[in-house]
Amino acid sequence: MESKVKNLLLYSINILIGLIIIFPIIYAFSVSLMTQDEIFSFPPKLLPSSINLDNYKQAISSVPIFRFILNSFYISSVITIGQMVTSCLAAYAFSYFEFKGKGILFVLCLSTLMIPSESTIIANYLTIAKLGLTDTYTGLIIPFLASAMGIFLVRQFYLTIPKELKEASTIDGCSNFRFFINVLLPISRPVISALGVYTFLSTWNQYMWPLLVTNAPEKRTVQIGISMLQFAESQNIGLVFAGVIMIILPSIVIFIIGQKQLIKGITAGAVKG
Repeated sequence: MESKVKNLLLYSINILIGLIIIFPIIYAFSVSLMTQDEIFSFPPKLLPSSINLDNYKQAISSVPIFRFILNSFYISSVITIGQMVTSCLAAYAFSYFEFKGKGILFVLCLSTLMIPSESTIIANYLTIAKLGLTDTYTGLIIPFLASAMGIFLVRQFYLTIPKELKEASTIDGCSNFRFFINVLLPISRPVISALGVYTFLSTWNQYMWPLLVTNAPEKRTVQIGISMLQFAESQNIGLVFAGVIMIILPSIVIFIIGQKQLIKGITAGAVKG
């Protein structure tokens, strides 16, 4: 009986915390369905009197929001795939191969995590500009195709896999590349999925780099697009909130789909053995 009471209390607290966390999103969705009079009414309303889609129609007509969503989805997908490939290959080398300077190279790789991205953004921009890649998808993608965090995450997972598995495959005549493709990758799905979800969401929410690299509206991403919407209609809060809901909806769907793999993948390398 006591354990049931504790479980009920725990679930109640979790539900309460969850509601507090998602309340801003729910309220933003509610405001996006309100008219201007309802938004500025006093006392403030939590729910609209009726479903009003005018704010969404105005958001679509004010800026090419679907183009921004498509740009962000394409850029985030390519960067995610690129980081998954580079992280898995680099982690494989650091985990299963012995070469001179391996430890120093890995420490140098990890040390880049301590460098703030703001301190390298100007150098990256000058490089991209010199290559003539501003206002291109390539310029938005190239600087993020490799990640020290991704390499570390995947390497920690690889260290939990018994070395005897590699030795047995070598005895059976399995090449290094075949072992990587046929054996290592299938059992690495949790950590790869976690890396993919994390990378996609972080890329989707990028603001400073797309703002710096792109000038043409057709190359803008969603975070720049919502700021353009706010600038164009600074007094129409409902319109801005409608744009926000349209922009965050894909990232919410991705998180809901991959949350279990994200948690499982991050904790997979916590305990060795």
